[in-house]
Amino acid sequence: MILFSRRVAFTSALSAGLLSLAACTSSPLQRSQVVLYSEADMAARGSAAYQQMREETPVSEDARAIRYVNCVADHVVEALPVEVRTRYAWEVTLFADEQANAFALPGGKMGVYEGLLNVAINQHQLAAVMAHEVGHVLANHSNERASQSALRNVGFGVAQILGVSDATLQAIDMGTQLGVFLPFNRIQESEADIVGLSLMAQAGFEPEESISLWENMAASGGGRQPELLSTHPSPASRMSDLHARIPAAEAELDSAQALGRFPDCIR
Repeated sequence: MILFSRRVAFTSALSAGLLSLAACTSSPLQRSQVVLYSEADMAARGSAAYQQMREETPVSEDARAIRYVNCVADHVVEALPVEVRTRYAWEVTLFADEQANAFALPGGKMGVYEGLLNVAINQHQLAAVMAHEVGHVLANHSNERASQSALRNVGFGVAQILGVSDATLQAIDMGTQLGVFLPFNRIQESEADIVGLSLMAQAGFEPEESISLWENMAASGGGRQPELLSTHPSPASRMSDLHARIPAAEAELDSAQALGRFPDCIR
């Protein structure tokens, strides 16, 4: 009983310690966030993950495609606020992989997979994906997810020490995912859509093409699991939300073009 009490006390202290280290911030859409890690820490993690991925995943040797992807990335990065643009050494790698995907990591490291170029069929659609991924970085989503994971693990540790049954732990896990983590991830994805739409327009890309991109994604995706159990909004939800924000994005595009931003990235 003494050992049990000490374990509970230790875990409770650990939980309190983590919460005391957490900082309350806001996303670009003014949603409250709790984060545990510093920006420098997340940038270091992002750079390490990026280097590991380059070592483990074949890098494309298609020089023309590499130039094209770099061109789009350069325009997206150029549209970032100067304090963000100059904070990191932004770079992008085209990976020789047929999945239709891309990513951006804390620290300014981006990746595009060759398969995406079969779905994002022009510079505007590729910019929509890349700006969306950079939107995750701008909204501090990686830090938020890592912080959630750390806090959740502590909560599970407390439940296990208290002798909660396996069946109850599984129920707690599913309830936590459905009630917090999966819906929250969908919120992050929706935020990145909104931030990315604005960013691509500020870079001079056509915001309407973001909807065409998701039409392509929906056509190529085949069967999907229900949106309730997905970490991403359905293509239909995505296109509806984007369509509602097109007028504001078009105004940002007009401002970008007035500044001479007319991307001309040739595939």
